[in-house]
Amino acid sequence: MTRREFLRLAGATFATAAAPAVDLRGQSIDGPDPRRARPPRARLDTRFGDLRRHFIFEYYPWYGTNPYRHWEEGGHVPPIDLASNYMPKLGAYDSKATTAIEQHARWILDSGAGAINVSWWGRDSREDSVVPVLMDVMAAHGIQVTFHLEPYSERHAFNYASDVEYLIRQYGDRRRWDCMLMLEGADGSIGPVFKSFRTILPARQTDCHGVVSDINDYAGDADWRQQTDRVRETFRRDFDRVTLLADSSNMDRTRASGFDGIAIYDNYVRPDSWRQLADGASSRDLVFSFNVNPGFDGVIRRDAPPDSCYRPLPFEPPSGSYDWFRDVERERAAAASAARVADSFHSTVALQTDASLANVRHGFFLVYVTSFNEWFEGHQFEPMKGADELTAAERAIGYHNPADGSYRLTLLKALLASVLE
Repeated sequence: MTRREFLRLAGATFATAAAPAVDLRGQSIDGPDPRRARPPRARLDTRFGDLRRHFIFEYYPWYGTNPYRHWEEGGHVPPIDLASNYMPKLGAYDSKATTAIEQHARWILDSGAGAINVSWWGRDSREDSVVPVLMDVMAAHGIQVTFHLEPYSERHAFNYASDVEYLIRQYGDRRRWDCMLMLEGADGSIGPVFKSFRTILPARQTDCHGVVSDINDYAGDADWRQQTDRVRETFRRDFDRVTLLADSSNMDRTRASGFDGIAIYDNYVRPDSWRQLADGASSRDLVFSFNVNPGFDGVIRRDAPPDSCYRPLPFEPPSGSYDWFRDVERERAAAASAARVADSFHSTVALQTDASLANVRHGFFLVYVTSFNEWFEGHQFEPMKGADELTAAERAIGYHNPADGSYRLTLLKALLASVLE
């Protein structure tokens, strides 16, 4: 049996897998009730048989506890003082721990999302070593897995085609496609999808001191085109399509580089700017994906040299300044984040179901949720401790945890139910 024939059979199973039951009882937030909201265009579930697979959490498998990894970044000292403005419900966990992965899978399944997009840092990385057990657990919960190719070396662009081939053969073929994401188009076509970060870069940069320097991992459009063409040639007999997305707002270079479209990661790219980006992508026949996100609340690095160009980014979406030691201020910040979640959800669904834009023409719909567990940047949907669960030592750190540590996931569950049911 060829790979295409096997995937056709597997695709029927993926498409008819039952969506989890959704409890719509959720915490109320300011503004319209997201549970009553409906997408402004034709129902998505009539176009995509596997709709929940089209909502994908950005997932980070890079945490460690012996020794600590990522929890200690920026000069922090775990396990009480973490490189995060929020204390996780699970505390400082290890990404290789099956108990942590299983709890993640239960939360993801309960939210209604059907896939994760794993941050991947190369074949010899710790992150890659986590993938087998991560996929074992996700497969047991009916959750599919795809990959976000990170800039793991200055030559990452020139390894792109071989990296995509490695991921398909290692985590698709060798596992007999038990849980690697095969994204279904509205026409029934199926194929893998890959997203990449630091893809379309300028050749040079100027720092805050006015110093001009080369960008070491820059790759030109012709270099990228050679890589994307190679991916398609390698797998042209195996899939209906291989969808390649770049985290870029430069539409001309994205098209010249051979990518199918864009997938914006940065939460500072606000929903009110997405229409212009969608128009620009569509005019060049590129598809687009904008993420559901709660904004940005990144931890301040304590180890930055005084003369460096590092500047901490402010809380986004803004709602004034916050006194994080006051309950009422943390709740105000949580309300601002909840409003961003609802706004970004409705905005991306509306744009991706607009018949005048490229996604509908191509039968494409894909929403990344940024993120499940990027704690350093503060946009995680993974539950955190409620404020009253913090220990005295944790409260002294000044964590931003609100009263309900699961409010983001609860809201997302209600929003997803509005299109999945």
